[in-house]
Amino acid sequence: MSNRRLSVAIIGAGPAGLTAAYLLGKVGSVDVQVFEAHPTLVGGISRTETYKGFHFDIGGHRFFSKSKEVEDFWTEILGDEMLERPRSSRIYFNQHFFAYPLAAGEALRKLGIIEAARCVLSYLQAKMLPVANPKTFEDWVSNQFGKRLYQLFFKTYTEKVWGIPCSEISADWAAQRIQGLSLMAAIRNALFPPKKKKGKDAVIKTLIDAFRYPKFGPGQMWTVCKQKAEAFGVSVHMNTGVQTMQLNADQSSWSLLLNDGQKMDGFDYVISTAAIKDVIGHHASCFTQNMQQAARALQYRDFLTVVLILKDQQRFTDNWIYIHDPAVKVGRIQHFKSWSPYMVPDADKVCYGLEYFCFEGDGMWTATDADLCQMAAQELEHIGLGKASEVLDAYVVRQPKAYPVYNQDYLQQQQIIRDGLQAYPGLILVGRNGMHKYNNQDHSMMTAMLAVKNILAGENLYDVWQVNQDAIYHESGERGAEEGGRLVPVAVQH
Repeated sequence: MSNRRLSVAIIGAGPAGLTAAYLLGKVGSVDVQVFEAHPTLVGGISRTETYKGFHFDIGGHRFFSKSKEVEDFWTEILGDEMLERPRSSRIYFNQHFFAYPLAAGEALRKLGIIEAARCVLSYLQAKMLPVANPKTFEDWVSNQFGKRLYQLFFKTYTEKVWGIPCSEISADWAAQRIQGLSLMAAIRNALFPPKKKKGKDAVIKTLIDAFRYPKFGPGQMWTVCKQKAEAFGVSVHMNTGVQTMQLNADQSSWSLLLNDGQKMDGFDYVISTAAIKDVIGHHASCFTQNMQQAARALQYRDFLTVVLILKDQQRFTDNWIYIHDPAVKVGRIQHFKSWSPYMVPDADKVCYGLEYFCFEGDGMWTATDADLCQMAAQELEHIGLGKASEVLDAYVVRQPKAYPVYNQDYLQQQQIIRDGLQAYPGLILVGRNGMHKYNNQDHSMMTAMLAVKNILAGENLYDVWQVNQDAIYHESGERGAEEGGRLVPVAVQH
């Protein structure tokens, strides 16, 4: 038996890529090289950007998982640099702020007795006459909450996020992200909250109460993870994208052609976290035509954040607020000082992130930074969270391929690619864009953890595609309560 060391290439230094790199490097018997296109920052969409000493996320990233393995990983990387932060979020709708998750009494009061009655009647109607076999987001949510509540609280925000009608979004999206919820369940949980644990279990809080968070944002986690992986001997190549890949004639090793023209050869495995559309759709010399066509058909939603810096007048303390008002384009507002006070260098200042969902190349994406900053300041004032004249400084960050789109055809395209991968031994797709699955950060990490277990075992013990990406436990689950919880898939049946 050969004593040759395994050689693994990892495309992308986000949560999935760096999790795999760290765990493989820790073993000490695997040569690992990571290729990251960003010139300076790791973490992918979970990176932390900085501007004049202000730190801000690309979106908000709570560090919470039911998986003990994931929680232990975070602790191993950052230890005491992880803060315990209070969680608070609201919905802005119809000139009112509603607690999120729902506080039934408040919601009924602010909706008014007539509107509240209409919501309840609509819910009862949906239960008596549901849409059979719902295929769209609109039908699924209407079945679950009633048509009226769907129109009030789901339609506007969801269409802001995805840029397409709810009638064109797959029901899989709703089933994945909000399964298990209903109007009655939400009201029951609000009126009769679960009892607090006592004794030794009291320190384990639900995410409704608190979450963990790195002092200087999620990018700190992945910057330190990179450093620790490098200490194990992992090579991380920044500003180095992969142009194409090739399964060699021996059908057991891979070559990569980098964007700078350099060729890297002899990889036993390639772990890819990059968007399927880029990895498979643009590598004509390697993948089948069916796989390429399916990959190119996948769609993504892009994203930009307008950072506004103001004097702190303590107008709100939420970590983030969902904006359901159709009169403004902003979809969500982050309050980075509430995520961590270390994110803001001046105690007298606040740093808000106004998030806009768009498509790369559309009018929002191509607008000038000056126009975006002016619009964001005006919309902040419209919502009542600050005056445009109070904005001291502003900054814009654009993020392509932030969210894989769950349109009506995505599962079919995804399945074509999954089936086709059987002919490409050693290529493993993990992470959000790598699998075109709307993974949470911990789910992306779990796909990488299972990929590493398969590589070290020399066989596919686990199907990484079975990692469950649903988000329901983000509002009700206990941190690290299970060894793997629903994140650990069953072993592949041989």
